[in-house]
Amino acid sequence: MQLIPQILAWQDEFASIRRDIHQHPELGFEESRTGLLVASLLRQWGYAVHEGIGGTGVVGVLKNGSGSKTLGIRADMDALPIHEESGVAHCSRHAGKMHACGHDGHTAILLCAARYLAETRAFDGTLNLIFQPAEETLKGARRMIEDGLFERFPCDAVYALHNMPGLPVGMFVTQAGAMSASSDVVTIRLLGVGGHGAMPHKAKDPVIAAAELVLALQSIVARNVPAGEIGVVTVGSIQAGEAANVIPDVATLKLSVRSTNPEIRKLLKKRITEIAQGVAKTHDIGLDLDYDERIGVLLNTPAETALLQQVARQISGDKGVLTSVPSGYLGSEDFASMLEVRPGCYIVTGNGNSGPSGCMVHNPGYDFNDLAIPFGASLWARLVETYLSET
Repeated sequence: MQLIPQILAWQDEFASIRRDIHQHPELGFEESRTGLLVASLLRQWGYAVHEGIGGTGVVGVLKNGSGSKTLGIRADMDALPIHEESGVAHCSRHAGKMHACGHDGHTAILLCAARYLAETRAFDGTLNLIFQPAEETLKGARRMIEDGLFERFPCDAVYALHNMPGLPVGMFVTQAGAMSASSDVVTIRLLGVGGHGAMPHKAKDPVIAAAELVLALQSIVARNVPAGEIGVVTVGSIQAGEAANVIPDVATLKLSVRSTNPEIRKLLKKRITEIAQGVAKTHDIGLDLDYDERIGVLLNTPAETALLQQVARQISGDKGVLTSVPSGYLGSEDFASMLEVRPGCYIVTGNGNSGPSGCMVHNPGYDFNDLAIPFGASLWARLVETYLSET
């Protein structure tokens, strides 16, 4: 283990900053207090600070030397609409809102690295620190990009991290290629003709069509997705009617669709659409299908991933860096939008037991592990010094 001593000495200070952010959680595009805190600290350390990027985003720019290379590192700032039940002393002060995914920790990690880099300036080039809003909505990165993020703050490559409960503190996981899954939400409305439950022949029943459609959709992964590829089609909601003796006019299905391959993502969309159209036609009813392509597959680029793995080994040793993601990990990440327009890499860092309950993220009992701060901050500091080297 080769943590940067100066960063390790600041652990308690940045844990306090993290806990302050934790006590004041803000949902997507509402991160005003958090953004002001980030901007204030960056200015103190000598960064050129730009606020209001993509709404509530903040970018801190630090130039050193005469190098032409540019590097971006992103941290997300938003919380979730969950009522905290962790029982920690720094529990959320705002009912119904909490940092249940550790974005408070990600922000503290990048701030810690920012201070170190501002004091040491052992790099040659331009560093852009990107504090992003609304990751949980899967819209924050895209909003910043549409607001000219990479035109205003050019980045030859861009990096980000996320904590992982259950993975020991000090360990890192990343791989080239797919690191997280695409996430699409599909709303299907089957438009029938309602009627009396005792006279179904005088109606066009969307409930029967919905039942058939649920089963038919399950054939997509089983019979259309090649073995070895990953696809998920989950029907998470069915809404139709209220009374037992009334056939409703409409049945609505809501689907969650995920994949780790952009081509499989296209296949899922094609087959879901075709099957829904076929079932509607078979039952002689109408169809209203809304396919919301929320976020694509997060694809780490090979060269940038190899570099980050190399840097992570400097921090945690060979055994502390895993180069393949555990099977079954199908979370989605807004950072995918940045990697669609710039090369880069997304890495996972261990969060240990994640607070008193030892639970996963997005759980009311979750809390970020402050012991992870010096590992993440050391990783970012060494990455900057390596990527923006004089050579």
